[in-house]
Amino acid sequence: MNWKELAAEVTAVGAGGDSAEPVTGVEYDSRRVRPGSVFVAIKGGSTDGNRYVEKARAVGALGIITDSAQTFDHLLVFAPGLPLLEVEHGRRALAQASAAFFCHPERSLAATGITGTNGKTTTAYLIEALLNAAARKTVLVGTIEYHVAGEVRPSVHTTPESRDLFELMAAGVSRGATELVTEVSSHALDQGRAIGLNFDVAVFTNLTRDHLDYHQTMEKYFAAKRLLFDGALYPAPRVAVLNAHDPHTAALAAAGAKAGAEVRTYGIGAGDWRAARHTFTPSGAVFELETPAGAARIVSHLAGEVNILNLLAAFTVAHARGVPFADLVEFVPRLQPVPGRFQSVDAGQPFTVIVDYAHTDDALRNLTALARQMTAQTGGRVITMFGCGGDRDRTKRPRMGQAAGQGSDFVVATSDNPRSEEPMAILAEIEPGLKASGVHYTVEPDRASAIRLALREAKAGDVVLIAGKGHEKEQILGFTAIPFDDVAIALSALGEIGYGGEQ
Repeated sequence: MNWKELAAEVTAVGAGGDSAEPVTGVEYDSRRVRPGSVFVAIKGGSTDGNRYVEKARAVGALGIITDSAQTFDHLLVFAPGLPLLEVEHGRRALAQASAAFFCHPERSLAATGITGTNGKTTTAYLIEALLNAAARKTVLVGTIEYHVAGEVRPSVHTTPESRDLFELMAAGVSRGATELVTEVSSHALDQGRAIGLNFDVAVFTNLTRDHLDYHQTMEKYFAAKRLLFDGALYPAPRVAVLNAHDPHTAALAAAGAKAGAEVRTYGIGAGDWRAARHTFTPSGAVFELETPAGAARIVSHLAGEVNILNLLAAFTVAHARGVPFADLVEFVPRLQPVPGRFQSVDAGQPFTVIVDYAHTDDALRNLTALARQMTAQTGGRVITMFGCGGDRDRTKRPRMGQAAGQGSDFVVATSDNPRSEEPMAILAEIEPGLKASGVHYTVEPDRASAIRLALREAKAGDVVLIAGKGHEKEQILGFTAIPFDDVAIALSALGEIGYGGEQ
């Protein structure tokens, strides 16, 4: 592909220069530019890529795409002949250029996007597992890791920039993938990182208080989520799969239907695809599924009402993607919990230890409610250890303290990822919520010590919840990331207490 061919696929408001040389790459990060690369200079929230145009030229950029009229005019004068495009929307141009360079992998993949505050990762994993069981190869993009037709790659962002997403898709297509399953964060939707994708199916799990450090208000947060369904920035999906229990679903259903989407709702005792009756078992749950496509008794290894909802969403999506109802019923018992999402840590101890990513007040309520259901059969207590991230929405800290306190018998408040904030300052903002709940609690800023404290407090029949970091393998202290794995620390602590065995 040469410059002229690539430029023909980018919506531009100005152009200059030309080149017959082959394009060797498309980059938005000047540090990744190599001779022959096209550098897309984008005005971002924290930095402006236009500041690095000269650096990109110096290392051999073949051409520049810029969303700055000033940069464009400067290059026209001081770099005559350099291939140039001026665009109004930098991220749209990045998506268009990337799609062209990677030979339009999006045309070979049916895309499913999952958005919501909680449940995105589990739902995405379950959708992928059901599609894989139906012998379909997938590309999975999400918080924990990326999957490229079976190859596991580390996750950099929940929803990467379009250039990186198109590269992942192209790798998947080259290996025979036909399905894309991706979490779509509110940040990505708001910033246009999902431009270039035509979602066949879009899922909304829920909306609760989170990310207000970025969105400022719940109204703006919801507006970002709505973009996946209303056709305003992205094409409306063919099918919108919505949580029947969330109060925002009515608005999303109306917006999606107006934009031409088929709306399917799911829920427990509610929705088109619903669990009419359910019971919990020591190994998961059993429920009666009622849908427009048929009814069946479902046996699942995923525990709790939250996971029933996640499973219902995944089931509905897989059916919308053409997997027969009877096959899905057969596949469900094979599904396993997702790493860091209600993950059991078993060293032979007489109490239950769960590691979970819950990092919002709503997620903590759901998590402690599930633990309470488990202790109803054992007569044990719920012990919760959690923290709040630094340099993030401070308003949710007392809310999380209250949620943990209301759902637990004992709470250990500790550090999550403090980042640049002092851990004790974060804990001081959590404590009012704990005090308001009336729960017995203690404060231990060192997370490893807090895990040990919570486990030593546990007796037979108790459930210990280690919340907040889930699958994460590091902790961010100041500007340094140190190795830290809640599961590994818990196993080590259980060994210290006198329990041994394999997880």
